[in-house]
Amino acid sequence: MEATAVSIGRSVLKGALGFAKSTLVEEVSLQLGVQRDQAFIRDELEMMNSFLMAANDEKDDNKVVRTWVKQVRDVAYDVEDCLQDFAVRLGGKSSTWWLSPHTLWERRRIAKQMKELRGKVEDVSQRNMRYQLIKGSKPTVATNVTPSSTARATMSGAQEERWQHEKAIDHLVRLVKTKVDERRVIAVWGTSGDIREMSIVGGAYDHLKRNNKFECCAWVNLMHPLNPTKLLQTIVRQFYVRSLQEAGKATPSCQILSSMLIKEDQGLGFRVLRSMLMKEDHLNDEFNKYLSDKCYLIVLNDLSTAEEWKQIKMLFPDNKKGSRIIVFTQQVEVASFCARTEEVAPEHMQLFADQTLYAFHCKGAKDGVDSMEDSSNLNEDTTYNAVEGKSLTHTYSMVTAFKESEIVGRVDEIKEIIELISKGSQQLEKISVWGMGGIGKTTLIQNVYRSEKVKKMFDKHACVTIMRPFNLNDLLMSLVRQLEDSKTSGGKELVSILERKKYLIVLDDVLFTTEWDAIESYFPATETGSRIIITTRHESIAKHCSGDQQGKMYQLNRLGDNDAKNLFAKKVFKESVNLDQQDLELIKEAKPILKKCNGLPLAIVTIGGFLASRPKTTLEWRKLNEHISAELETNPGLEAIRAVLNISYDGLPYHLKSCFLYLSIFPEDGKISRKRLVRRWCAEGYSRELWDKSAEEIANNYFFELIDRSMILPTQNSTYSSRGADSCQIHDIMREIAILKSKEENLVLRLEGGPRLYNHDTVRHISITNSSEDWETDVGELKTTVDMSRIRSLTVFGMWRPFFISDKMQLLQVLDLEDTKGVYDHHIKQIGKLLHLRYLSLRGCRSINYLPDSLGNLRQLETLDVRGTCILRLQKTIINLRKLKYLRAVPELYDPYEDIAKELPELIRNRLCIFATALLALCVLCSPSAICKFDVGISTREVCTLCCCSILPAIAMRLDGNGVVAPRGLRRLTALHTLGVVDISWQPSILQDIKSLTQLRKLGMTGVNKKNSKHFLSALAALSRLESLSLFSKRKPGLWGCLDADEKFSPPKDLKTLKLQGNLVELPKWIGKLNNLVKLKLSKSRLKDHDAAIHVLGELPNLTVLCLWRKSFHSLEGGELNFSEGSFKSLVVLELDFSGSKGVTFQQGAFRKLELLELSDYIEEVETKFSGLEFLPRIKEVRLYGLYAKRKLKEDLLAQLSENPKKPILKTSE
Repeated sequence: MEATAVSIGRSVLKGALGFAKSTLVEEVSLQLGVQRDQAFIRDELEMMNSFLMAANDEKDDNKVVRTWVKQVRDVAYDVEDCLQDFAVRLGGKSSTWWLSPHTLWERRRIAKQMKELRGKVEDVSQRNMRYQLIKGSKPTVATNVTPSSTARATMSGAQEERWQHEKAIDHLVRLVKTKVDERRVIAVWGTSGDIREMSIVGGAYDHLKRNNKFECCAWVNLMHPLNPTKLLQTIVRQFYVRSLQEAGKATPSCQILSSMLIKEDQGLGFRVLRSMLMKEDHLNDEFNKYLSDKCYLIVLNDLSTAEEWKQIKMLFPDNKKGSRIIVFTQQVEVASFCARTEEVAPEHMQLFADQTLYAFHCKGAKDGVDSMEDSSNLNEDTTYNAVEGKSLTHTYSMVTAFKESEIVGRVDEIKEIIELISKGSQQLEKISVWGMGGIGKTTLIQNVYRSEKVKKMFDKHACVTIMRPFNLNDLLMSLVRQLEDSKTSGGKELVSILERKKYLIVLDDVLFTTEWDAIESYFPATETGSRIIITTRHESIAKHCSGDQQGKMYQLNRLGDNDAKNLFAKKVFKESVNLDQQDLELIKEAKPILKKCNGLPLAIVTIGGFLASRPKTTLEWRKLNEHISAELETNPGLEAIRAVLNISYDGLPYHLKSCFLYLSIFPEDGKISRKRLVRRWCAEGYSRELWDKSAEEIANNYFFELIDRSMILPTQNSTYSSRGADSCQIHDIMREIAILKSKEENLVLRLEGGPRLYNHDTVRHISITNSSEDWETDVGELKTTVDMSRIRSLTVFGMWRPFFISDKMQLLQVLDLEDTKGVYDHHIKQIGKLLHLRYLSLRGCRSINYLPDSLGNLRQLETLDVRGTCILRLQKTIINLRKLKYLRAVPELYDPYEDIAKELPELIRNRLCIFATALLALCVLCSPSAICKFDVGISTREVCTLCCCSILPAIAMRLDGNGVVAPRGLRRLTALHTLGVVDISWQPSILQDIKSLTQLRKLGMTGVNKKNSKHFLSALAALSRLESLSLFSKRKPGLWGCLDADEKFSPPKDLKTLKLQGNLVELPKWIGKLNNLVKLKLSKSRLKDHDAAIHVLGELPNLTVLCLWRKSFHSLEGGELNFSEGSFKSLVVLELDFSGSKGVTFQQGAFRKLELLELSDYIEEVETKFSGLEFLPRIKEVRLYGLYAKRKLKEDLLAQLSENPKKPILKTSE
C-alpha cells in the first residue's frame, strides 16, 4: 500500500511526464535549441516514476524516503507548470515566430528557465543515488542484531515482516523471563487465530524450552467443553516424555507413547508420573504435589471464556518458583481477566505492529529480565517501551466499545442476517456483507456467528480474518485448526473435513477479488445447506463473491439517529441513559459531535470513550467540536478511528488517492455534483484520455470506484440518474482524514470563516468558505502568506471578495464560483489574463450580466457554466475557445412582457410602448438620487448594467428567458460535447452552425417555431451522436406543429434522454422510432389524445423513466388514464400528474419492472380513483405530492398497496 506522499508524487509525475512527452513541447524545444534539456528532463522524470513505483514497498514512517518523494513531487510540479506554460503561451504562435528579433528576450527567458529546470531535476535525481534511498543498498540483516534505521529503510516487505516476527518472539520471551518468583500469567490476545500469531507464541515456547530454565514444560490445545481430567493427563503425558528424554532413554517412539512401561531402576520422578497417568481419582492432588517444588511453563491455546480460566487456574500451584502460564485467546476480555492479579491491573504490549496481537501481563515494581539468562541469540532492541504498551489501550478500548455496540442499534440487522442464513436453499450459498470501514461489519458478523441459533444449524464452523499480506496456506491452516483438531493442513485436508458436512465459514475483511478466487475452490459445493459469509468494504467484491445475486448481498448502513444517540450516551456515561434528559448545554454540544460521527459506530464509541474519561463539561465538548481535525491527528484516544479509516485510504491506488484528497476542497455536509467533480478532475489533469476512452469516462469510473470502495456516499439530486448516483457526500470523519492528508502534502489550503493563515507557500488549491461578515480586515494577509503563482484552483463558497483573485495566479486552471454571492461584472473583467484556465463556473452568480470580451483569450477553456446568471448573449469572442467541451447557459430571467401588458390599458399594450417606458424608468433609476435610496452595496453601474444587458434586451428581443443568444461561427467549436440552452428564435442561422457540431452529445434549445422548424429537424438529423435533447417553449403556440416531420426523417439513433416543455397537442411520430430512449419528460405539452400517446410511449422498448408532469394531457380533465397490459415493459420510475382525472388504472401485466411511482395532484374539485396497484410486481415505493392530499385517496392507495405481495411503502408530502 502506497504512502500518501508516494501517491501524490506519482500522480503529479504522471501529469508532468505527459507534458514533457507532448509533441508541442518537443517542437518548441527544437526551435529554441533546448531539445537536449527537454529530453534530459523527460528521461529523468521517467526514471523518478520508476523509483516511486519501487517505493511501494517502503513504509509511510520512513522519513528519509518521504522527504525525497516530496522533493520529487515539488520538482514535478515545477516541470509541469513550466512546460504547460510553454504550451499555452507558444502553442498558438506561427512556426517562424522564434526567428523574429522581437522575440529574442522571450527566447532567452525560456532557454534560461529550461536550464534551471534541468538543474532542479538533476539535483533531485542525484540525491536519490547519493543516499541510496530506493533499492540503493543491500543490507545484511543478521538474526541476532537489530537493523539500524538506515538498513530498515531499504528492507523489502518480506524482510521487514521477518524482522517484526523475530522481534515479537523476543518481546514475549522477555515478558516470560521477568525476574519474579510468583507465578505469572501472560495472556496473548490475537483476533484471527492466524498461523503467524501461533508461530510467535510457538517460537517463544521453543526458545524457553531450549533454555532449560523451566523443569516442566507443556503445550495444550484446549478442547471444548473443557475436561479438567483430560487436560491434566495431556500435561502429565508431556512431562513424562520430557523426563524420559532428559534421562537419555527416550526413543522417537516414546514421544507419542505416554503409557509405556518403566523399568524398576528408573527414578522416583518417573514412577510418580507413571502413577498419575494410570490414576484418575486423585489426579488433581497428585499433580499439585508433583509441581509443588518445580518451576513450570504451561501454554494453553484457544482459551475461550473466563469460566474456563477459573477452572484451569485452580489446577496450578503458586509455589514461588518463578513458574509461568502463557494463555492464547481471541477474546480481549478473557486475556485481560487471565493476566490480572488481586493487586495489579494488567498492562498491554503490542507484539506485532501490523497485526492485532497483544500481550497482557502484570508488571510489578521489582520486575526485570533475569540477568543470569543468556540472551545472545535474541535481538538487542528488545527493551519494553511503555509507549508501545499505551498503543494497545486504543485498540483495546475500540474492541470493548464494539462489544457494547452489539446490543445498541443492530438487533434488526442481526435478525436479517440470520434469516438470510437459515432461509436459503440446500445449495452452498455465499452471503456478502459490505459497508464502509468502521461501520461495524466484523462486530455484526461475530454476533451472528456466536449466536446459539446459528451454531445449532451447522456441523462445522470457523471464522477467520484475512491478514495482510495475503497468504493462502496460512489461511487454510487457520481454518483447519478451527474445524479439526489436527496439526496438518492444506487444501486436501480442508476439503475432506468439509465434505458431506453442513458448514459455516466466515471470511472477514476480503479486500480483493483475487483473494476470494484463491480461496473459493477449497470449499466443497455440497447440497447440505452450507453457508459462507464474506465481509468487505467494496460493493464490487460483494457482488463478485455472491455471484451477482442481489438477495445474497447485505449492505450494512450507518446507525439511525436514535441508536447513535443511545450508543453515544452509553459510552460517555457508562450506562444506558437518556441523552435528552442531560444538561441542556451538553445536549447542544453533543449534537454536532453526533453529526460528525454521522452514524458511524467506530467514531461514536471512540469519541464517546474519549469523552468518558474527560470532565463532562460544555467547555470540554466544545473544544473537541472546534478542533476535531487537530484532535484526530494528535489525540491518542482517537487513534482507533484513524487506524480503521486509514486502511480504506491506504488501499486506494495512487490515482484514486489524489481524487479522494481533492474532495477536501468542498464544504462539510454539502452534496457534490458528480458532473461538477468529474469535469474539475479532467481540468486538473487527474483524468486523461486513454485509448478509446475519453477523460470524462475515466473520471466517471473513478467516481463510482470511490463509491464502490465506500470512500464516498452516493446521493441522488434527481429521482433517477442513468449513471446511478448523480452526486455524493463524504462522511464527516472521512472528510477530516482527507483534510489532514491534503494538508500534509500542501495540496489544499482551506480558509473557513476568515483569514486564519499560516505559512503555505507551495499550496496548490485554495478553498474559501466565508460569510458577509468575514474578511473585513487583514485583506492583504492572503496574498502575503500564500504563493499565488502556484495556485491551480480557486473555489469560493459564500461571499466573494475582490482580493480573492490575483494577477499572480498565472497557472490557475479551475475557477469555481458556483452560487457565490457578491460577484459582479467588473470583478471578472480581467479574467482573460488567466490563460491556463480550463474550468470556469459562474453558475448561480445572479449579478453577472455579461461576459467580458477577454474571455476569448482562454484558449485552454474546456468547461464554461453560466447557468443561473443574467447573461442573455454570449460574446463573439467565444468562438475562439476551440477546446471548449461544455457550454451551459440558462438565464435567471423571465419575459415580463405578458405580465406587464395585462395591467396596462389596451392602447399601450404593444411592445414598443412598453420598451420606451422601461427605457425612461432606467434613466430615472440610474440617477444618483435614486441609487442612494437602494440598499448599500448596489452601485449605479450595477443597476444600469442589469437593465441594459438583461432586462431591456429581454423585452425588445422577446426572449423567453430559457436560453441565450449565441454568436455566429459556433461551428468552430468542434470539441463541444454539451451545448445549452441556445435561443434560436432571434437568429435562425445559428442552426447551420449547430448542424456542424457533430461531436455533440447533449443539446438544449429554445425558440423553435414553425418558421425555423425544418432547419431544426435537419440539424437534429445530422447530430448522429446526440444522446440528450431538451426543447423549451413557454409561449403559445409553443411546439405545436414544430416537430412534425415526414416519414423519411430519422432522429439520432443514440438518443437516450428527451425533455419537451411546451404546447405539443400531438406527440411527434418520430418519437416512436427512439428505440434507445431511456428517459422522457413532458411538461405543459397539453396532448389531446392521451390514450394514443400512452400507447406509443408504452411500446418504447428501453424506456426506464417517464415523467408526465403538470398539464401533460389537455384531455385528461374529467377523463381516465388506462395503462394497458404489456405496456411499459422496462419502466422503473413513473412520475405522473393526475390532476383532473377521474381514474387511473394499472392493468395486470403492465409496468413489470416499475419500482417507484410518484403521483401529484393540484386540482381539488375532482376525486381520482386508482386501481391495479396490487398488480405491480416490483413496486417498492409510492409517493404522493400535491396541494390537496386527500385523506380518502391515501386510504385507498394504502388499501391497494397492502394487497401487493411486495408490501411497498407510501410517502406523502405532509
